[in-house]
Amino acid sequence: MNVIPRDQHCISRKNISDSALKVMSRLRGEGYQAYLVGGAVRDLLLGGHPKDFDVATDATPEAVHTLFRNSRVIGRRFRIVHVRFGREIIEVTTFRGHHDSDERSGAQPGDHRSRQSASGRLLRDNVYGTLEEDAVRRDLTVNALYYDAGTFEVIDHVHGLADLERRSICVIGEPGLRYREDPVRMLRVLRFAAKLGFDIDRDTAAAIPDCAQLLADIPAARLFDEFLKLFMAGCAAATLELLLQHNLLRFLFPDTSDCLERDPAALALVRAAMANTDQRIAQDKPVTPAFILAALLWPVASARAQQRQECGEPAMLAMHNASQQSIAGAARHLSIPRRFSQPMREIWEYQLRLQRCHGRRAAELVDQRRFRAAYDFLLLREQAGEDTGQLGQWWTRFQELPLEQRLREASAKGKPGNRKTRTRRSRSAV
Repeated sequence: MNVIPRDQHCISRKNISDSALKVMSRLRGEGYQAYLVGGAVRDLLLGGHPKDFDVATDATPEAVHTLFRNSRVIGRRFRIVHVRFGREIIEVTTFRGHHDSDERSGAQPGDHRSRQSASGRLLRDNVYGTLEEDAVRRDLTVNALYYDAGTFEVIDHVHGLADLERRSICVIGEPGLRYREDPVRMLRVLRFAAKLGFDIDRDTAAAIPDCAQLLADIPAARLFDEFLKLFMAGCAAATLELLLQHNLLRFLFPDTSDCLERDPAALALVRAAMANTDQRIAQDKPVTPAFILAALLWPVASARAQQRQECGEPAMLAMHNASQQSIAGAARHLSIPRRFSQPMREIWEYQLRLQRCHGRRAAELVDQRRFRAAYDFLLLREQAGEDTGQLGQWWTRFQELPLEQRLREASAKGKPGNRKTRTRRSRSAV
């Protein structure tokens, strides 16, 4: 164990949430151990300002819940306690123990036991232990550092500080075993490498190809939660490149992965969407998973729509059917809630409506709820090199006009963008 005293690290209590300090103080006052842990400690040591603060303790979830009336116990696979202070939630976890620690943890049968599948994946891990055991049970060394707000010391059991200094993402323990326990750890490795701009430890990366297939057994709902963390944290562009580099995108979006391998234009579109998302997050502008999903699945949906048109289906019907087919296919791997799938379909179908630059419907289209997202998506297609017949330029100017002037111009003939443009067919076979 490496203990770093107050004068040898840069963490200051003034940069820690008052709510987290209250939780730790209350636990210590009742005779329990309590430490700030995880990403907050990591980010504080890197000079950042964490938004979320997690606490680790030797108190059981039930004991924590008894101490804090403003709390609730959640989870089955990992039981944790959320202590709420207004809008802020402090997540409190009990020290995890090794799987052979059931007897000395005082666990009751069926409640606090570990359980594994035949492949080694942890189905339940409510085995309690010591601080040292908890450290080695965590995923990554840089996320297994503890801060004692009572003594102002940082505690390191797994060379996390050394990995922070060399800017390396390293799995704790034998990587292949840890990936088999929870295959999502592979996605976490890539996510934190992208978020922090760190390299991935050689052994940590080397075990990914042999274990990647295990991601196919992860429930679609859990993979959707991971999708949000991967692409909605302001580092979507870097995350995409790592997913492609380590060939893991195929377990989230298999059809898209095939398209990106075959069609450089499709890859350019998705890369542009990720860069656009990161830019909006950096500027504190709103982002929605629906737009990211629309970009990721557009190469699949547009290719299928083109094939249907060639078989005689009208353009709008072809796009509608292709959208349904593409979303249903993606949902087998990634559970997509309707609140996101419906806007995706509308964004895609609006790409056809935006080709119609005449008549009252075109003039009124600007005022429709989904116009702005569809217009942004059109610009994204053009940014990726797709030829839309200058539609983006035309709509950029047209939407700024008052309704009456839009009506007059939409009724005129010979304006730019009046010609219909067919959706460019992807070179990918879908």
